[in-house]
Amino acid sequence: MASLPDETLRKVNIYEHLTSTLAQFEKIAQINTKDRERKILQLTIKEISSMDEDVPLYRGVGKMFMMEPHKAMIGDLKGQEKELTDDINNLNKKAKFLEKQYKDAQAQMRDIFHHAPKQQ
Repeated sequence: MASLPDETLRKVNIYEHLTSTLAQFEKIAQINTKDRERKILQLTIKEISSMDEDVPLYRGVGKMFMMEPHKAMIGDLKGQEKELTDDINNLNKKAKFLEKQYKDAQAQMRDIFHHAPKQQ
């Protein structure tokens, strides 16, 4: 079995790295979804906070609704908002890292093809 030249293996390795980085970028697209969820939670918290504490609040649980105290409802919603904010921050950091990796791999591919000997 003939072995591939080192240069070809290097090209294949960088190409695989590029494609895996692009696949991970698609997972990062969750940022918009999570941001939209966070905004909805913020609006819900704002609306619930403006209500009197004697107004009954209900949380959907499966096919039924359970009455929940005002403070508990706001506490749960703020906890969810904090989790979403943390997730968004982590995804933004991951996106910046992946973008840097992608640009580095692209630059390496450009260098390889630019310096490759021309075949006649």
